[in-house]
Amino acid sequence: QVQLVESGGGLVQAGGSLRLSCAASGRTFSSFAMGWFRQAPGKEREFVAAISWNGGTTYYADSVKGRFTISRDNAKNTVYLQMNSLKPEDTAVYFCNADRSRATIQKKGGDYWGQGTQVTVSS
Repeated sequence: QVQLVESGGGLVQAGGSLRLSCAASGRTFSSFAMGWFRQAPGKEREFVAAISWNGGTTYYADSVKGRFTISRDNAKNTVYLQMNSLKPEDTAVYFCNADRSRATIQKKGGDYWGQGTQVTVSS
């Protein structure tokens, strides 16, 4: 069982930056791949980024590649999403996700979800 709590969302102007954090409970955090998803109003939840259990491999949606960076600190049971050059179309609720399979996260999302944090980018 893994519990996830996101933080760091807020309101930012286009071109600005935000850093999201996701704190995970449990002593097995380092065995989980982690990911971020987002859901904009009226749209389906979409994959944003994923990272392997040891942080050695990362994956990004084309829409955020080069602007967002996913990272993790296994000593702190935390995964991060650094978001730069934000655009109004990045506005969404961002969700943290965990699963033992990185491929599952990329394909459809894994077993464990946080409650989400709102990111709003103004033009």
